[in-house]
Amino acid sequence: MADPGKLHILMFPWLAFGHLIPYLELAKLIAQKGHRISFVSTHRNLQRLPKLPPYLSDLIDFVKIQLPKSDNLPEDAEATIDLPYNMVRYLKIAFDELQPRITCLLQDSSPDWVITDFASYWLCPEAAKLNIPCAFFSVFTACILNFVGPTWITLENQDYRVKPEDFTVKPKWIPFETPVSFRLFQISRQFKEAVIDGGNVSDMYRFAATVDGCDVVAIRSCYEFESEWLQLLENIYQTPIIPVGHLPPATSVGGSEDQNENWLEIKEWLDKKEKGSVVYVAFGSETKPNQDELTEIALGLEKSELPFFWALRKQRGAADNEVTQLPEGFEERIKGRGVVSTSWVPQLKVLSHDSVGGILTHSGLSSVVEAVHFGKWLILLPFSADSGLISSQLEEKKMGHEIARNELDGSFTKDSVAYSLRLVMVEEGGKVYREKDLEQLAVELRAEIVYAVSKTGGHLSSSLGLVELTVALHHVFNNPDDKIIWDVGHQSEAMNNAGFFNANLIVILNDNKQVSLPTSTLDGPATPVGALSGALSKLQASPKFRQL
Repeated sequence: MADPGKLHILMFPWLAFGHLIPYLELAKLIAQKGHRISFVSTHRNLQRLPKLPPYLSDLIDFVKIQLPKSDNLPEDAEATIDLPYNMVRYLKIAFDELQPRITCLLQDSSPDWVITDFASYWLCPEAAKLNIPCAFFSVFTACILNFVGPTWITLENQDYRVKPEDFTVKPKWIPFETPVSFRLFQISRQFKEAVIDGGNVSDMYRFAATVDGCDVVAIRSCYEFESEWLQLLENIYQTPIIPVGHLPPATSVGGSEDQNENWLEIKEWLDKKEKGSVVYVAFGSETKPNQDELTEIALGLEKSELPFFWALRKQRGAADNEVTQLPEGFEERIKGRGVVSTSWVPQLKVLSHDSVGGILTHSGLSSVVEAVHFGKWLILLPFSADSGLISSQLEEKKMGHEIARNELDGSFTKDSVAYSLRLVMVEEGGKVYREKDLEQLAVELRAEIVYAVSKTGGHLSSSLGLVELTVALHHVFNNPDDKIIWDVGHQSEAMNNAGFFNANLIVILNDNKQVSLPTSTLDGPATPVGALSGALSKLQASPKFRQL
């Protein structure tokens, strides 16, 4: 018999892995509370998702639906990753034809809640007819949703922005000053699909209708990252806004991926590189630079003289006729210093490797979240309008550096690529980006601690107080080669004994004047003992310490 205190939630993400993966991460968090999830997508998409942890397999049910056939849509194309960009509109047309089947699924399964994406603008009204509350989970930041604007301006055809240039300035409803904005070349590439017709309706209409029909908006964001944008969005939408965090995916340890032959080969190469020296180059599952852009990226990597690992996609699905090629002789010239892989690459494992210092990325939110989660520095090269806004946000916060480009056509040169790579990775002038990334990592860790303690109970202050120290230790030292031992039980006697082993030991103490100092007893002051105490006494008595 079902637990009356637990919910059944149906989740229906858009057919893009930049949506499917965050939806799955949210599903896992909800399932951990004991709620049951029906996760709906096509058969091929569900097969390509990461495996569920065994303890959640009974709570998350993958519901397969058949994507209707559509003119101009290749037979095996079930996600945006399977298509060149100019054919994605046909996927949306086929997606809209799922409406009757999803409505029947709602009637048959009677979920307590529906969590839907922007593309299924017709779903919230269908759920409302059945008295099922509906939430819109946005994988886009609050900043992006604010630039889309209030729902009424789209639904009532009142948007004053009618040409690409209108989107390059701050919208009228944003009251505060901000350098964040669309770039002309980015919005021009997507203007037709976003504003005019993205397949049946425009993308902006899909957003507006979904928000207008839902009961609550959940966003893949947090107040630590964009508090002013979240507050403004609640005022604009007049709908409850719930930031659910950035949802970094878990990295499997000891799983089948660890023994994958391709990963073992990658790891062997990375193991030979110095800590923080390698640039990981990846533009996500859906972004594919054109031939001119690819050539400049390759030559820029070569000119930077930095070691790099490039996960390269030459084609977006079988229907993509524009297969890109590396410059002639490139792979031979960078042999040993760089690697180009056109096969499967386990991105999380690459990012978690100590030799990887930074990532050259398209600024997709998932890639940014994963990179920041592992403390990697960001070199930004956005191609789409939404990733352009994310890049602009990151630049405003000094979390990343965007490669210089021509404002009209978005072109860039090998020189600008090489300059930005060296700036962020090694130059003194890029130190601000390397340090700012650590600050954001500390923010992510604090949010994770608060979430974990809310589930398990425990002490918050001691854990939150050590976040920066923990990040700093892992940044400076090479764990696990350098061992880090935390004294959480006031075992100073054991620490004192370490001195007798004549080990190369660095000790970090707090400043509450109670560690390894004389303490009072019933018989009077007690003399501290041990090598640690002796070392501290000599330090305190030294002339240099006295001068301080």
